[in-house]
Amino acid sequence: MIYNDTKSNKDKTVFVAMSGGVDSSVVAGLVKEAGYNTVGVTMCFNITRSNSTKPSCCGIEGIGDAKRAAEILEIPHYVFNFAADINDYIIGDFTREYLSGRTPNPCVRCNQHLKFGTLYDKVKSLGADYIATGHYGKIEFNNEAGRFELKKAVDFRKDQSYFLYSMKKETLPSVLFPLGGLTKGEVRDLARKYGLNTAEKPESQDICFVPQEGYKKFLEDRVGKESMVPGDFIDEKGNVIGQHKGVAYYTIGQRDKLGLALGYPVYVYRIDAKTNAVHVGNLGKLYSEGLIASGTNWVSMEIPKETIEVMARIRYNSPEVKAQLMALDKNTVRVEFVQPQKSVTPGQSVVFYKDDVVLGGAIIDGPI
Repeated sequence: MIYNDTKSNKDKTVFVAMSGGVDSSVVAGLVKEAGYNTVGVTMCFNITRSNSTKPSCCGIEGIGDAKRAAEILEIPHYVFNFAADINDYIIGDFTREYLSGRTPNPCVRCNQHLKFGTLYDKVKSLGADYIATGHYGKIEFNNEAGRFELKKAVDFRKDQSYFLYSMKKETLPSVLFPLGGLTKGEVRDLARKYGLNTAEKPESQDICFVPQEGYKKFLEDRVGKESMVPGDFIDEKGNVIGQHKGVAYYTIGQRDKLGLALGYPVYVYRIDAKTNAVHVGNLGKLYSEGLIASGTNWVSMEIPKETIEVMARIRYNSPEVKAQLMALDKNTVRVEFVQPQKSVTPGQSVVFYKDDVVLGGAIIDGPI
């Protein structure tokens, strides 16, 4: 939404994070149309993706498209070099997590540490009243609770609230998500209305720093193929049934490309980096009664003192399921599903909802 301040909007400055895509370009148009003093900013990560035919949100092409969109809208545009930040906060963690047998979600960390961390602090230091982004989510004030809350977007197919739970609650009053009440089709229509160069630009679905060849090639190039140490595939009875290529090559629930010819299907249900073992079993081994997660962030509420009922999502493309949530301490939570869930994956995020409100989330440590 676009807030109507008590002061005239023209006395308020909004820095718009422009990636070079249609969504953030339209946000800049909406913010300017609402009468705010509008400034476009783009984060540069000095990333080049080899052999990629898909648009990247932080490459040279993205910066150029953002600059052109700003020119069309007649707003100033600046580029900030955050190459060190993405390496320290995102790429380093991404690499360590995979080498530890976990499956990270870099988009969650990017929102936490870069967009609503480093970039947020930067624009606020430059006099921004708000930062606006092209995320599909909503931030609304709950009069009864006396606080701002993060909520789902109207367009459930585009909703990105799962990736936003790591935002600090203190930043919510200064963040605008103008696309939260719009559908993707409506955003495209607005882009055409504003005459934007990005109106027909396809979306980027990939991780910005991972090449088209995939994350495995990225890890090999970063740490060396020799760092991928082979080890044992172990079945449900503890028998060694083959050799894997390195724990970083596998994720929970994986069935294909295991290199095992057993005459029946098996799935990766546990990865133990300490013993360098990948455990495989039948489909039933993938189901868990619950999970333990840490690094908890309560974006729209305080830490609950009692067990509460929530709807939980254990990965972006999974449905929400009923669960009981207990805060074990300030950092750790225990989640018990009403019905067992498939492929609880260490390194992924579990996000807690109450209706359309994002209560918070945490990084999954493992099943219970």
